[in-house]
Amino acid sequence: MSPKLTFLLCLGIYRKPSLSALPSPVVTSGGFVTLQCISWQGFDRFILTKEGEHRPSWTLDSQRRHNGQFQALFPVGPVTPSYRWTFRCCGCYRYIHQQCSEPSDPVELLVPGVSGKPSLLSQQGSIMTFGRNLTLQCLSDVGYDRFALSKEGGHNLPQRLSERPQTGRSQADFLLGRVSLSHGGRYRCYGGHKFSSKWSTPSDPLDILVAGVLPDTPSLSVQPGPTVAVGENMTLLCQTRSQRDILFLSKEGTMVSPLRLRSKYQAQQYQAQFSMSPVTSAHGGTYRCYSSFSTSPYELSHPSDALELVVSGPSGDPTSPPTWPNLTSGVQGLKPYQNVLIGISVAFVLLLFLFVLLLIRHRQQGKCRTSAPAQLLMPRKRPSVRRRGDATVKNTQPEEGVELHPQAAASDAPQDVIYAQLNHLTLGRKTTPPSSQSEEPPAEPSVYSALAIH
Repeated sequence: MSPKLTFLLCLGIYRKPSLSALPSPVVTSGGFVTLQCISWQGFDRFILTKEGEHRPSWTLDSQRRHNGQFQALFPVGPVTPSYRWTFRCCGCYRYIHQQCSEPSDPVELLVPGVSGKPSLLSQQGSIMTFGRNLTLQCLSDVGYDRFALSKEGGHNLPQRLSERPQTGRSQADFLLGRVSLSHGGRYRCYGGHKFSSKWSTPSDPLDILVAGVLPDTPSLSVQPGPTVAVGENMTLLCQTRSQRDILFLSKEGTMVSPLRLRSKYQAQQYQAQFSMSPVTSAHGGTYRCYSSFSTSPYELSHPSDALELVVSGPSGDPTSPPTWPNLTSGVQGLKPYQNVLIGISVAFVLLLFLFVLLLIRHRQQGKCRTSAPAQLLMPRKRPSVRRRGDATVKNTQPEEGVELHPQAAASDAPQDVIYAQLNHLTLGRKTTPPSSQSEEPPAEPSVYSALAIH
């Protein structure tokens, strides 16, 4: 029977029914879902109301279930992210005017979007025991206003307003109470904004496993021994005499999901070998193992006895420092803006170094230019001519104030020097007359030009 559109109001005389989405309140865009309104009260009909500006309502006759409950199933869809899909329902009697129940708790349908997915974690770890309090935390770098938590096979979608412990971050805690068998399962969370119908991409799944459901207790051993050096091979062996097809290995103090392997029947036991090769310092810690069935993988056995694994350094000393991959983990964890700052700093230092080199070279070249005339001022060698028989001998005597070519100044052997003298616009070749050692040369106003040969 198709639902009938009405505008009746739930006045709240009887106890409210419950409303849930089948198979799940998480619906893909364009998909369909069934809303189930159910109560132990013998209502003749149920009214489904969509919250919003116009508040349309649909009415269906109730159907009695085999367990004595009364229900109505409302098909809804196609569901799109353009609108918010929030519903309530109430039960009414047909022949008693305005005799209806209180409205149910709201159910909002969630259409996953494409915005940044949040993270979902359990501070207590993924393996829980009966009676412990379970809290799941959904957090994101996106400033979401609210978060929703879904469980596979669940029909409800609890929501929490987000808290913002840091700027740009948001989170919400879902207090699920004391652990019971029903808490086992796979969870995801979503982030959304208060006045928007769009939700984020789902978080990665988080499995909550309940230990102590099955009666057996496996055993855990290690080969070659509980103390192993870095780089060696190691195998953890989990065994149980009970017929179990799944074995789990967990490490205490970590939020990483436990390892899971299918068991093999060998030596009258069901066992699985967890190989850890090569061993690193991160493998050190306390381990336990559990058994389970693949048909109910969230229900585990009692834990095995704890196995303490000690990882020694390359020298065999357990206190040896970690190997180089661990030492570089801090560098790999730098944030992008820190890498940019480091790059800018290195570039600035290199530019400053080049600037200093150019400045030093410029100043050295300036000194060379200013000292060049002084280097060219060398004593003048005055050639003297002495005749001995038929031979003519030329001697040179130093005289100040004469410019020489650098090649001439650099030579160690005495050489004849030729000067060009400008005297009354007459250019001639001059040979200095001979003079004795005690006689000073006459002072003559002369102008000389050094001849440089390149």
